[in-house]
Amino acid sequence: MAAKPSIPKGTRDFSPLEMAKRNYIFNTIREVFHHFGFQQIETPAMENLSTLMGKYGDEGDKLLFKIQNSGDYFSGLTDEELLSRNAAKLASKFCEKGLRYDLTVPFARYVVMHREEITFPFKRYQIQPVWRADRPQKGRYREFYQCDADVVGSDSLLNEVELVQMIDAVFTAFGVRVSIKINNRKILAGIAEIIGEADKIVDITVAIDKLDKIGLENVNAELASKGIPQEAIDKLQPIILLSGSNAEKLETLKEVLAGSETGMKGVEESEFILSTVAGLDIRNEVELDLTLARGLNYYTGAIFEVKALDVQIGSISGGGRYDNLTGVFGMPGVSGVGISFGADRIFDVLNQLDLYPKDAVNGTRLLFVNFGQAEAAYCLPVLAKVRAAGVRAEIYPDSAKMKKQMSYANAKNIPFVAIAGETEMNEGKFTLKNMLTGEQHAVTADELLAMMKEDAR
Repeated sequence: MAAKPSIPKGTRDFSPLEMAKRNYIFNTIREVFHHFGFQQIETPAMENLSTLMGKYGDEGDKLLFKIQNSGDYFSGLTDEELLSRNAAKLASKFCEKGLRYDLTVPFARYVVMHREEITFPFKRYQIQPVWRADRPQKGRYREFYQCDADVVGSDSLLNEVELVQMIDAVFTAFGVRVSIKINNRKILAGIAEIIGEADKIVDITVAIDKLDKIGLENVNAELASKGIPQEAIDKLQPIILLSGSNAEKLETLKEVLAGSETGMKGVEESEFILSTVAGLDIRNEVELDLTLARGLNYYTGAIFEVKALDVQIGSISGGGRYDNLTGVFGMPGVSGVGISFGADRIFDVLNQLDLYPKDAVNGTRLLFVNFGQAEAAYCLPVLAKVRAAGVRAEIYPDSAKMKKQMSYANAKNIPFVAIAGETEMNEGKFTLKNMLTGEQHAVTADELLAMMKEDAR
């Protein structure tokens, strides 16, 4: 017996139902992106390794899936190099391309390559898969989708305000209550400066970003392990644990950071975003959260993170402002701000809360039974009208036993079945069966069409 086929670890197959749910997520996010003037682009699944390498740090480089050159890729290698078994060096010789690790670096490459064609500010979105050679575990995959939206070529904080509105619009559309958390890297830099540890800004932000996961005591232990003195850690405590309304937090920060020009700039930016958002019809809570640091160190201004309020799960969206997206490709000074929606985590949230609309996950609504050539010919014109009216409908392709066709309808959760045998054809009618209640009625083609239209509303 042949071995059962499998797929690579960290990848997934998606069933028709799962795909219906995922497409509902993608389409909802896509519609919001369009409403805010974002345009879709796509970049290749594979990029030149020269584009990807060195952009994610040493650890990120190790997680890049490298693609072996076609043809005789050993031809340029010496026996000494082959026998050295130096995997990294060998890969650099016969791998010129790799699968994209995220959508940000390919986007930066796209902007630089197409700068003469782009109108700035450029509002783009991408919904595409990315790949990471990570260790697969629950909730972490080697292949997964990212849904990114970015504005580049504009320093205006109105872009940040719009991102908050977009986040609010997406999760309102999903029916998910969220908390939209905001901070600013300049505030964090100012805090590090005030406590006398400006050179440890990365260590400080990485540690306090873990507050929700590991608790205050472990955060303090991590700070100490990075060589930050106890006196500085003590000064950090009231700032990390700052409470009150957004306005109260900002007033406290103005006092604490008065001696830091960078910190005050961050407070000013945050105050503008929060006060502007407060005057808009935002349905979810927006909170200034000083423990929000986000691990990616290229953020330079506002940073965002979104948490679901009714489900225990990590961040389901996040992003921020960066000052030099394209600098690594020789085009310095292009500022941008963007967000990324975690499609896989949103999928889990909507599953747990059972928030998928009926029409988003339901497939075929009506099945025509096939008793033979004459009966099929009788059904086909009506089937065409039903489809033209926007109803998902199909005819069983083979003339099979009634039981088999009904089993097919049940397996696909088709709620209605139209039956046309000799009696129905003679009367110019159909027997319409409700598969959920078992009720059935004789109806004309026009009555059938009207009932299906009503069901589709």
